[in-house]
This record gives sequence, C-alpha cells and structure tokens, in this order.
Amino acid sequence: MKRILNIMLRSVSMDEISDGKLYSSSDMVRADSLGCDGCHECCCHMGNSILLDPFDVYQMSQGLHVPAAALFNGRLQLTPVDGIVLPAIAMTSDKDQCSFLNEAGRCSIHMFRPGFCRLFPLGRVYDGTGFSYFLQTGQCKKEHLAKVKVRQWINIPELKRYEQFVCDWHYFLKDLAKASQGLSPELIKTLHSYILKVFYLTPYQDGSDFYDQFYVRLKAAKDLLL
Repeated sequence: MKRILNIMLRSVSMDEISDGKLYSSSDMVRADSLGCDGCHECCCHMGNSILLDPFDVYQMSQGLHVPAAALFNGRLQLTPVDGIVLPAIAMTSDKDQCSFLNEAGRCSIHMFRPGFCRLFPLGRVYDGTGFSYFLQTGQCKKEHLAKVKVRQWINIPELKRYEQFVCDWHYFLKDLAKASQGLSPELIKTLHSYILKVFYLTPYQDGSDFYDQFYVRLKAAKDLLL
C-alpha cells in the first residue's frame, strides 16, 4: 500500500523517497556513513527545513552555555509550519549552509545536534498514534552505507522517553494547528508568542529532569489552549 507522508513541507509517497520499509529503534538499517570524510552536503541548502523541538533548543542552550534566546541571534530562525511558527536552523547568507558548521565544514554542535540531524538519512512517518522510522534513499551522498541499529545511529540517552516526547510534541502541534483555524491574526500571533516563550525561551531548571518539566508545561498549555 502506498503510504503518503509530509516531509520537508511537501507531500510525497514512501515509494518515492524510501526503500519501502518501516523500522523500529531495534531494527538494523543501512544508514551508517562510517564517518563523513569531509563531506557536509547534507548541511547545505536546507532552507528552513531543519525544524527544532523544545529538547533540541534545550540541548543547544546547555551545550553552548547560552540562554535559548541568544541562539536566535543569527543561528536560529522562526518559520511557519502547518499554521504554527517554530524554530529552525538558519542557513548562512554567504554559503547557504548550516550556521553551526565551522570553517573546516564540520559540525560544531555534533555532541548535542538536533534530532533532525541525528536521524539523517532516516526520517519519521506518523500513523496517528505513534511513528516509525524510514530510510531516505539517495539523500546521503556517500556510497555504500553500512548497516547499523537505529537506536545506535540516533545515539540519544533514554531513547524510549525521547521517542514518547517526540510523539507527544508532534500530536500536540497537530491539535493546536487544528484548534487555531479561524482565529484572528492577533490571536494567532499571541498563540505563537506563547508557544515560543513557554516551550523554548523560558529556561528549564538545571539539575531537574527535562522531560518532567516539559510535561508540566505541556499539560498547562493543553488546559489553556485545547
């Protein structure tokens, strides 16, 4: 059956962009580049497609030792996605490449890079209650990718909690986009400011669990907005 999904702001079928398979975190997939060997093609010409969730921005803020708001000084940009404005990695104006690439063309935030970057060349497809992983064929320019377990490739602590967070955030945004239809421009602007402030700009307490703090904010937002 041809499965339709939305990726990088366009509707495509699984047959067009993948090997036709869906994967779990325990599956093996041919995604390992075994080192990029100086290539950073996947970090260039990405427009506003590298969207960031609250955990991404939290990790960057912690890793760079700066307030989240400081990241919007040229490194991040705001972009509308399905009616909701979200942060995304900004491309540089001169080379049209990720603003976190260093002069050698290497990722300067690799240890705390966003989930979008951790996945590549994998992606996620949502089924209404959860999600599966899929392989974006032909996207990595390196030939002969090696097999690797999905969880090993993503390489993020507490993967199950992270996957649940990703899922809950995705469906919250979907519900929010639906609920905001028909609102006045003024109310939509207020809504966007609220989401940005509550989930991205308001600092998460050091020494306390990120996910626990996130779900307190999520519940409050659902009670208020939905």
